[in-house]
Amino acid sequence: MALGGRPDMSPLLFTSTILGGRTIDVFNHGKMQCDFTYIDDIVERTLRVLDHLPIGVPPCRLYNIGNHQPVELMEFIGTLERVLGVEAKRNFLPMQPGDVPVTYADTEDPRREVGFAPSTPFSLGVQHWTGWYRSYVPR
Repeated sequence: MALGGRPDMSPLLFTSTILGGRTIDVFNHGKMQCDFTYIDDIVERTLRVLDHLPIGVPPCRLYNIGNHQPVELMEFIGTLERVLGVEAKRNFLPMQPGDVPVTYADTEDPRREVGFAPSTPFSLGVQHWTGWYRSYVPR
């Protein structure tokens, strides 16, 4: 998932909920893990892929564009709290039906084919994200 992203995804949902003083739902008691990829890394990888069109008919290729470094949900929440300067109110819940405990992108093909790996450290991406959020979303 890209930091920024859809309003139903954790970066936007958690940030707005924490800053609003409301309680966040923490599924699987915070043991979920997923990729967080900073948007600049996604853009860079996309541009590099565009410069390396595959050979074939039709000339196409499918890539996972992610970070390949899953982060535990509690680490994400803790990083948000530190950067925002606000402690989250948490409602710990069991895993939801249909969820998987760990998700992350397999980035080997684009790494090998276009020579790019995400370079934005997780905590810096969260810091940039919250800076954007605070400048963009009125309080």
